[in-house]
Amino acid sequence: MIRLDPATASPSVPPTVPFWALAAAGGGPSDADAAFQAGAALGALDTLPRAQPTWIGAWRQRLALKCAAASMRLAGRAEDEAALRDAWQLCPPGADPGPAGAIFGAWRQLALQPPAVSTDRLAKVAEMLGLAWDDEALADLCTKIEEVVEAQRPAPFVAAAIAARVLADRPDAELFGWWLADLVLAQSLRWPRPMPLLMTQAFGPAFRTGADGKRIRPGEHGFERAVCIALVQAAAEACRLAGELSRRAEKLLAVAPKLRAKGAGDVIFLLLNEDAVSGSLTTKNLSRFAARRLFERLQQLEAVRELSGRPSFRLFGL
Repeated sequence: MIRLDPATASPSVPPTVPFWALAAAGGGPSDADAAFQAGAALGALDTLPRAQPTWIGAWRQRLALKCAAASMRLAGRAEDEAALRDAWQLCPPGADPGPAGAIFGAWRQLALQPPAVSTDRLAKVAEMLGLAWDDEALADLCTKIEEVVEAQRPAPFVAAAIAARVLADRPDAELFGWWLADLVLAQSLRWPRPMPLLMTQAFGPAFRTGADGKRIRPGEHGFERAVCIALVQAAAEACRLAGELSRRAEKLLAVAPKLRAKGAGDVIFLLLNEDAVSGSLTTKNLSRFAARRLFERLQQLEAVRELSGRPSFRLFGL
């Protein structure tokens, strides 16, 4: 039987972005108003990484999946969230997950690691995104990131500046610019881990202006203001997702004491920290058969969802 700390089993209610910030962001605000609204939205979101609820790992990985799916358009690919999840989860350990799976892996890495930069780290991420980049250029980029963050400009403007710098240096690397924008946003706000946010808005209304609906790309006129508006929407969506996962995690934790499988604790830990868990998971405490029975029990208790829609190779998550 699993015993849980009562404090862990009773997560606090996730925040919401103020309604006035969302309403104002949709009405073509001035530059100053857009920055103020972004500050309000990020202020609401800021409580989550500091509170560190039990389900924050699953939340970050679900955000990473959404950013990876939005990335496919920039990468010239067509995979959706389900296909990306399969590319990652069904890939044998150590095998190549393919171009789409590698991009998803880059967003997963962003959500897993502290927001530090080094030439080695950026080289690995660039490779995962399908980019060739020499070490000298990456060292210069690391220096630029440090300079921009140390200037202590408002966080949305820091994110916008880095995305613009990347595109100015490499017009073919816009995806890398969005990845770095979320990283420096976390640095500026002193978050322990980045939250994948901005990529989901890159093709949204915040970055489209005028009658022709042309997309504002990093570095173009109005980009900083567009980043502020995009962050309001991204923060609101992230807060809504947090609310959903909080309720599902609460249900999972509530049924945990009823589970008697020896490896149930390992499975619950993974469900709280991953976007998805394989239904055929094996651990030192859990056989494949026992895992299948455990997930069936969790489904009966309505504590998990089956995410693939398949009768075999099933995936489960909050």
